Amino acid sequence: MVLFVSGRTDILTYYPKWFINRVKEGYIDTRNPYNPKLVSRIYFDMVDIIMFCTKNPIPFLPYLDELDELLKNVPLIFHITITPYKEDIEPKIAKEKKEIIKAVKYLASRYGKDRIFIRFDPIFKSKEYPITYHIKAFKKLASEIKGSADNVVISFIDLYKNVLRNNEKYLHLEGFLKEDYKLIGEQLYKIAKENKLNIFTCGEKEDLTEYGFSKGSCLTKEFATSLMSKLNKNVKFKRRTHRDNENCNCVQTVDIGAYNSCLSLCKYCYANFNEEEVKSNYRNHSDDSSLLIGEIKEDDVIKERID
Repeated sequence: MVLFVSGRTDILTYYPKWFINRVKEGYIDTRNPYNPKLVSRIYFDMVDIIMFCTKNPIPFLPYLDELDELLKNVPLIFHITITPYKEDIEPKIAKEKKEIIKAVKYLASRYGKDRIFIRFDPIFKSKEYPITYHIKAFKKLASEIKGSADNVVISFIDLYKNVLRNNEKYLHLEGFLKEDYKLIGEQLYKIAKENKLNIFTCGEKEDLTEYGFSKGSCLTKEFATSLMSKLNKNVKFKRRTHRDNENCNCVQTVDIGAYNSCLSLCKYCYANFNEEEVKSNYRNHSDDSSLLIGEIKEDDVIKERID
């Protein structure tokens, strides 16, 4: 099993103590977002790999020694999103990016740069953030992370309901033209190559392979298998199934996050769609609960998750 921590919320930034407490307890519970009475119980004995996804790993760094001791044979992968947006789009993250780069370098020195994936996503186009802005920002980022990561993932903004809701007030989106994709493809690939970075898209309809990009995955079956083989383990990883994205080739993961629980409040986020509920959920969080938000109730149905 690959534990995904998390695509729905930034656990490393806002809930690091809760996560380490769950590792100590040996299991974690997560509600099914489509059937809230159904709770999956995941025992860490069943976890083969943990894939962290965060915009700011700094709050989690003090827990790494303890985590490594508790999970000696579980490889850790870090996907760290670093985008060029300002406080109008990323109100809680924009000022932290210099320190986040330092944290990336530390994680690479600790776990190896092959375990570090930089996410330059989502890319969107507006008057404030034209294509030339993204290229300039990527050039700066690539030079800063050179030698501290092997891989960069890019994606383009998806028009989720929350994105459309925030568009008029915050995003002011402009549509991508064919020449925009060409400029991004050619320039970002060139910059990545100069800085010895593999660059790829994941789950994107737009094909940038003609410019040198790979059509990759956030976690490929080959990479996951190689991590296991180093531990003399033979694990069969399944391809992730999607109802709405046939372009994704990632291995199956189990996301332990909850929607409407990330305090970063980025204006392009798909997982936050009610800011008042975000604040309410955060108040309803306990570091001692087995669930990220709230507590187990008498009428909950708990089922052990094995894959």
